[in-house]
Amino acid sequence: MNIDPTRISAGSTDTADLSALRRSAQQNSPEALKTAAHQFEALFMNMVLKSMRDATPQDSPFDSQQSRMYTSMLDQKISDKFAGNGLGLADALMRQLANNAGMSPDAVKAGGAANAAGNAADAATSSATTGLSDTPPPGKTASGNASAALPPNSVKPYPPRPAHVAQFQDKLMSHAEEASRSTGIPAKFMLGQAALETGWGKREIRNPDGSSSHNLFGIKAGPGWKGKTVQVATTEYVHGVPQKRMESFRAYDSYADSFRDYASTLKNNPRYQNVIAAGGDATGFAQGLQRAGYATDPQYAAKLSRIIKGSLSA
Repeated sequence: MNIDPTRISAGSTDTADLSALRRSAQQNSPEALKTAAHQFEALFMNMVLKSMRDATPQDSPFDSQQSRMYTSMLDQKISDKFAGNGLGLADALMRQLANNAGMSPDAVKAGGAANAAGNAADAATSSATTGLSDTPPPGKTASGNASAALPPNSVKPYPPRPAHVAQFQDKLMSHAEEASRSTGIPAKFMLGQAALETGWGKREIRNPDGSSSHNLFGIKAGPGWKGKTVQVATTEYVHGVPQKRMESFRAYDSYADSFRDYASTLKNNPRYQNVIAAGGDATGFAQGLQRAGYATDPQYAAKLSRIIKGSLSA
């Protein structure tokens, strides 16, 4: 059910309108969200005025059921007037609804006008054609919805990814998904850790000849490691104080090997069992890694959580 935007000034705030408002907010169209936001502002203002009236003594000789009815009508008109001029509440609500629906707030603000223009074009087209064509009229999709009235690309689920983030994800996502299937940890959590450890691939651990060691997770080569190694300078925190050291790190033949070894490390080392258990929550995953001693940086969990929730949230 679509709500006519002109009903904002009609003034009804009964139960039927509240139900219609709820249905309108659930529609993923800019026009519906814009209308719902303005109606909510009008409803809110009417409740404020009603509360003020209720707090006023009603013992006037002119007070009657009829006067209260007309006062209520006046309050509704005042509410509509305030909402029409904009108090800021509708704009804030539109931004929130747009974010929840994955829309651009600007597209929601322009949605009413764009859809009105699309409807006018539909009316003009339908009067000039016979309906024999299979091509939908302007502003309509093949199913008859008016969502196509909006300009192309005006509604975007998420802002575009920065180039370095997109490149990093595209290069490593398939390996992260494979490791995710074996550990249960979301792929973007592991991508976030690889991004933190390598500076989005710009500070990879490299072999003496300059080639990549493919070590995306900063895993050191302990006594039990039988594979290739590389010696590099690293920063370790001792009692919160950063210190430069030369350490031996594992080297791999490919990024796929790096992800597989990382997954194996988390699965088979008992100290990381709680990390696996918290794999569904970004903050819990990051804090679990730090508590387990994965890194000595005291800000490691905060940095990792920020990358997962920020750069990799889309």
